[in-house]
Amino acid sequence: MHQDAGTATARNPCASRSEGRPAWPASCFQMAAPMQGTQSMSKTQDPRKDTAATLAAARNFSRRSVLKAAAVAGAASAIGPWYVKDALSSSGTLSLLHWDDELPNPVIPEFEKKTGIKVVSTPFSQNEEQINKLQATGGEGFDLCQPTRDRSPQFKDLGLLQPLDPKKMKLDNLLPAMLEGSTSVWTWDGKLYHVPHCWGSEAISWRTDLAKIEYKTLSYGTLWNEEFKGKVQGRPHSLLAGIGLWLDATGKVPSNRMMDAFKDEASMKKIYDEILKVAISKKAWIKQFWDSADNTKSGLMENGVVIGQTWDGPALSLKKQGKPVSYMAPQEGAIAWLDGWAMPSGAKNIEQAYEWLSYVHSPEVSAKVADGSGYNPVCKGSDGMLSEVAKKNFTEAFPDDALSRLWHRPPEPSWFAELRTQYAEKFKAA
Repeated sequence: MHQDAGTATARNPCASRSEGRPAWPASCFQMAAPMQGTQSMSKTQDPRKDTAATLAAARNFSRRSVLKAAAVAGAASAIGPWYVKDALSSSGTLSLLHWDDELPNPVIPEFEKKTGIKVVSTPFSQNEEQINKLQATGGEGFDLCQPTRDRSPQFKDLGLLQPLDPKKMKLDNLLPAMLEGSTSVWTWDGKLYHVPHCWGSEAISWRTDLAKIEYKTLSYGTLWNEEFKGKVQGRPHSLLAGIGLWLDATGKVPSNRMMDAFKDEASMKKIYDEILKVAISKKAWIKQFWDSADNTKSGLMENGVVIGQTWDGPALSLKKQGKPVSYMAPQEGAIAWLDGWAMPSGAKNIEQAYEWLSYVHSPEVSAKVADGSGYNPVCKGSDGMLSEVAKKNFTEAFPDDALSRLWHRPPEPSWFAELRTQYAEKFKAA
């Protein structure tokens, strides 16, 4: 979901949720490049090429394109609910290591009822937490896990995954842009290691009863307005990225929209040294650092937070409940991520895992994941199955040209993640 937290651990995109979780709006699929299932990813690959292609697709977003896509997928949806074809896999257990807010009720209970497979659920809230669990067991103990797209170089280096079999999955159900998001950077040695689950973003959330926000003036720099001193929340590493985008947009610290920070260690340090100076000078503005969806919500509703840089899911879930909370992309662009499924090297319940992937890659279930979590679906036709509230929240989160401004996290080399954590810890300790 997210991009992971650079301080501990990722659910855009790609937040660390992890984060986060680069990600792709559900409407981008018609403009996507063909699936590159045999393309391997080099650690030296220029991530800006992928980002540019994704942004080009996002610029063509419109609600009409979403509805047209839903109509195209209608025939497939009309066949009926997902059902089990392989009786041999309709029993036993399935162990999932997953983002704590990306499998809302009734997703797991309905799967268990349909298949007879018992799900053992192990939630996590940051990509680093997931990686630590997998490293501790050597890839044993879990049948599926949920890496964020931008973490592909780290997972490749760790060697804790086994390839997925495209023939055992319903990849045709997926929006092409979402599938390409996985195949473009999670394919190595000619094999695929990741398929999409949901996408989301990280931008600005706030209390609508305590602050007045307008898209035309909203910036990551808005967090540091005098009126919000002592009332801001965010993750340390995410706030640093937001400050970097703000400083680049204002011309104070040019960084090619932060992409230069991914070139090499020297470039990253030069840019982040300047970002850290600004962050430390604004430390008094911080009310709390969040590290999960739950304490993001409690920050807004209980802990005196007025504004913050957060994932969309927690804020939009509160908004859906009628709470005085909203969420919106700033002028510099929301930070987008894509979370997906991968199979640990020690997975035991293989057939059950593929039954799960077929289940969550149905339009109905992908819509339930999105509606319940506040994030966005990855299947054809799912957008048309969302509640009217969810559709309205999405439109308000990305007004005007906001979707064309998305900032997609490029794949992060291991050296980047390590350095980012060091800067985040310095910010926290200041």
